Amino acid sequence: MTPPVSSDTPPDAPDIFDRVRFIMVSPSHPGNVGSAARAIKTMGFHDLRLVAPADPDILRQPDALALASGAGDILKRARTHATLAEALGSATLAFALTARARAIGPPPCDIREAAVQSAAELAGPDARIAIVLGTERTGLSNEDIILCQRVCHIPANPAYSSLNVSQALQLAAWEMRYALLPLAGAARLPDTHARHDPGSDPASGERVQAMLEHFERALLAVGFLDPRHPKKLVPRMRQMWIRNRLSADEVDMVRGLCTAMIRSAGHAYAERTGARPGPDADEHEHIPSTDRHV
Repeated sequence: MTPPVSSDTPPDAPDIFDRVRFIMVSPSHPGNVGSAARAIKTMGFHDLRLVAPADPDILRQPDALALASGAGDILKRARTHATLAEALGSATLAFALTARARAIGPPPCDIREAAVQSAAELAGPDARIAIVLGTERTGLSNEDIILCQRVCHIPANPAYSSLNVSQALQLAAWEMRYALLPLAGAARLPDTHARHDPGSDPASGERVQAMLEHFERALLAVGFLDPRHPKKLVPRMRQMWIRNRLSADEVDMVRGLCTAMIRSAGHAYAERTGARPGPDADEHEHIPSTDRHV
């Protein structure tokens, strides 16, 4: 059995996330338990329950610890139970994850609907959610499923819908997190903490025009642009760059590329003619066009 823990709730856990538990029925592979712990922690959940594991010491097995990969605290806090009914405990809404359609049992829903229903349920202060997953080989029994209020499906490829149990748990945890973040008052995107990156600001028109002129010179230097037969290359190139609203950093990056192109063309010209390239990177722009093979 697992060691006793001092509290059901991690001290820094958001209350709404702490009211969701993930239950693995009769797990047999320690690696899946470790992967499940990692999946739970990455999505901000903390409550992992095992029902009648094949190995009573499964939480301490090397494979479990290795695949938890930083989520060892979830394994330490995990509880084992003799029956699913005991593991469900105070849960007010339980979802039985299964790949098979069930003729008898609770009403079905998909995993996204389950997350939405859970968010609505957790608006109540005493609500508790349980996500129940079966054994690696046979899934949940009918007896397990009738203890839950909903049957839940992941809309996978119908020709091959067999998900590893820890992968299924990861998908469930992700959907739950996405649905619960607004209730927890948390953002769905990383926070920059108001740090501003000036390089991401749109480049000014003057800087873009200077870059376009530099880019045209680079195309001449490497022989991509034939000044005698330019056709529509230059206006199309200008339209492409202007349409994409380059940032200041992107303009600098393109200009660095132009400088490197011109420098390389100058070195190639020097090797062919024996001339010595000038110290200025853009000095090679004045290579005669007949020597650029344009």
